[in-house]
Amino acid sequence: MTRFAAPIAEQIWDMKYRLKEADGTPIDLSVEDTWRRIARALAAVETDPAAWEPRFYSALEDFRYLPAGRITAGAGTDRSVTLFNCFVMGTIPDTMAGIFDMLKEAALTMQQGGGIGYDFSTIRPKGAVVHGVAADASGPLSFMDVWDAMCRTIMSAGSRRGAMMATMRCDHPDIEAFIGAKADSARLRMFNLSVLVTDAFMEAVKADGPWDLQFDGRVYHTLQARDLWNRIMKATYDYAEPGVIFIDRINQANNLNYVETIAATNPCGEQPLPPYGACLLGSVNMARLVTDPFTEAARLDEEALAELVACAVRMMDNVVDASRFPLPQQAEEAKNKRRIGLGVTGLADALLMCGLRYGSEEAAAVTEAWLKAIARASYLASVDLAKEKGAFPLFDAEKYLASGNMMQMDEDVREAVRTHGIRNALVTSIAPTGTISLYAGNVSSGIEPVFAYAYTRKVLQKDGSRTEEEVVDYAVQMYRAVHGEDAALPDYFVNAQTLAPLEHVRMQAAAQKWVDSSISKTINCPEDIDFQSFKDVYMEAYETGCKGCTTYRPNDVTGSVLSVAEEKKEAPEVVANSDAEPQTPHGDVIYMSEPFDRPEHLEGNTYKLKWPDSEHAIYLTINDIIVGGHRRPFEVFINSKNMEHFAWTVALTRMISAVFRRGGDVSFVVEELKAVFDPRGGAWVKGKYIPSILAAIGGVIERHMIETGFLEGEGMGLKTDPTAKVVGLDAPRGKACPSCGQFSMMMVEGCMTCASCGHSKCG
Repeated sequence: MTRFAAPIAEQIWDMKYRLKEADGTPIDLSVEDTWRRIARALAAVETDPAAWEPRFYSALEDFRYLPAGRITAGAGTDRSVTLFNCFVMGTIPDTMAGIFDMLKEAALTMQQGGGIGYDFSTIRPKGAVVHGVAADASGPLSFMDVWDAMCRTIMSAGSRRGAMMATMRCDHPDIEAFIGAKADSARLRMFNLSVLVTDAFMEAVKADGPWDLQFDGRVYHTLQARDLWNRIMKATYDYAEPGVIFIDRINQANNLNYVETIAATNPCGEQPLPPYGACLLGSVNMARLVTDPFTEAARLDEEALAELVACAVRMMDNVVDASRFPLPQQAEEAKNKRRIGLGVTGLADALLMCGLRYGSEEAAAVTEAWLKAIARASYLASVDLAKEKGAFPLFDAEKYLASGNMMQMDEDVREAVRTHGIRNALVTSIAPTGTISLYAGNVSSGIEPVFAYAYTRKVLQKDGSRTEEEVVDYAVQMYRAVHGEDAALPDYFVNAQTLAPLEHVRMQAAAQKWVDSSISKTINCPEDIDFQSFKDVYMEAYETGCKGCTTYRPNDVTGSVLSVAEEKKEAPEVVANSDAEPQTPHGDVIYMSEPFDRPEHLEGNTYKLKWPDSEHAIYLTINDIIVGGHRRPFEVFINSKNMEHFAWTVALTRMISAVFRRGGDVSFVVEELKAVFDPRGGAWVKGKYIPSILAAIGGVIERHMIETGFLEGEGMGLKTDPTAKVVGLDAPRGKACPSCGQFSMMMVEGCMTCASCGHSKCG
């Protein structure tokens, strides 16, 4: 008998979490081996490992406690990886040397798989005087571009996908440029962006008062607060960024506000952290804790919940000692405060099992009660650990009890903390659980509603063929088990697409009250929501105590979410023969299932590229094909007398030409080439620093694309209509998954997630 509730669960385990040899030979022969590996690794730091290993195994068994992906994949493997999910890096100094020291630290952290956050508010604004060098500052966004390129370089080296959060204060002089940065779809792709919104700003918005943009005591510009708020809202309405972080509330509610100030979060926003702050994550699977589901007797087993939470807190505390850290400052910060982020997943499924409609006032009240029970159990478990192992090193009883969430905690818990101390400064956080929720049998993710109760997934087989399988939500499986396979779902079964946005906010606010860090949650909005109603979502989030707000409104820029059931529509006809060019309406971008045939004659240009310190020039020939009356790149040739580069130039030209011949928006080739950094250093060419010879080649290709009308300009998108038309497939659909190619990407907790293969992208 398999432990997996669905085929997709076993596939995710095999792909993401199963320990294998370098050649792919499995070491974990079953999921039980994976649980045993994790339990053994986390018990190893105990004085009596043999006593704790079976208890840890019991918590993991049947997916009741789900450590975050880095712990599940990395614990007990002897690999040089961090088990921590979240890092906020050091404060960026406003000096060139300091900025690039921070860049190095970011690269080292991302190389080990950590997602990072940075506050760029500390860098002087564009145009500010730089004393001693007779120059004006380039501003924080120019350095964000450097971080973005670094992240892409780390990814291209085969590391885990990069994820970064950039924040900027609402009073920084460059805030307007920050707000509009993602309007360019090619810029800052590795970043999530969020504005640090203060209480003073929100009061100015409500009063329609003036707002000063300032840096280092100097006011650069004054505008109306409401105008700036509307710019934030319009950018988010149009292309889903930036998010909003209510930073004063975060600092006021922080249990450690007596020793730290927070100005940034991790990439998905659930973990506000101080400079060099680090936090690990894990989730209690609420869907496994409901007894007698879908009956009158259905209830959450609170005794089992408390027992599971206590064990999970101990396991997570042990991760602090078992993990590696990319930087010594991160290790010191983690061990001084011993932050952990215990959250939940399967909450929406658990509510359904108890007959509650997600988003209703009753469901919100029950959610608040469940989260309070978890908070109590977590704090008391951490107090027990303090009795046994000692409180976190920076614990100060009176200051701690007078700070943050501790001020609203029940008196018996406060008294236990006062008497014995507490092991972990902060204990709760609700993180994205997109992949681990699939691994746990397709339970609902985090505190999100169920996205879809069933959908069809295409699976790539080893022989290259694709098969289809139905993926069913865990709660639906349970309902069918109780009421029969053909039973109609009751009307309290709602999903992310049918909920009103303010119902999402209600659930987030209910959960936030008893979560001492923050929550990763996406508030899905209909495409046709009017702008005023959209702004009301954010104001309601602020007024009801949320620490931040992230929305997703499907549109032409952000793409559509996964469609569960669609009617077939006519695909645009493509004529391809020796006498006619392929024709599509309006010259739109074509994504071909088969590459273009090469005509006998092509129009092209040859460019000479002279790289400093190289004896011979490089000659780059780019040939174009005419499609729909427009020129588009078709093939590339690189030639040089320097035989040192022969092999890689041949490989490069073949790969680029193969991409070009497939059609579509191939401008990403330029992006990727321009982002390559040579570890030996780049060169100055015509007054501009180019990080590598490959970046120089990318620049030549980009210039050619601009001159032939394929691109609007440097760093800009297509000149023709960028609406993708997919040849021979049904439409409309979401964006294509970069991992499996299926058109089933959907927004889950701020991350675009593929329903077909589990690939997730948060940057």
